[in-house]
Amino acid sequence: MECLSQSQVLAGVGELAALSPDVIRGYQAIGGSARKTDLLGSKVNELIALAVAVSLRCDGCIVVHTEAALKAGATREEIAEALGTAIGVNAGAGLVYSTRVLDAVKAKTQQKREV
Repeated sequence: MECLSQSQVLAGVGELAALSPDVIRGYQAIGGSARKTDLLGSKVNELIALAVAVSLRCDGCIVVHTEAALKAGATREEIAEALGTAIGVNAGAGLVYSTRVLDAVKAKTQQKREV
């Protein structure tokens, strides 16, 4: 799999901005609003963004937020810890959703007994 470069991501966003400027303005407004108070600071915000990008499997987000995290002073170790959190949460989601399968099995088993 080829890794996207930041220039490729930005070029694609620029192309979309030319076609749908209101969508891009809305996107920028959301991002700006989310960080308006800056209580967490740029580094923590970018570490969170990286963990979310991994969870959402967004290659472009990974490229952009990796560069931003490094620029904000994040170390490889801090990035690795944020990624570990993403891995743990995603594994936890798999665990929790597995219980839905068990619920479905119970429901189907009860239906068969009632028939």
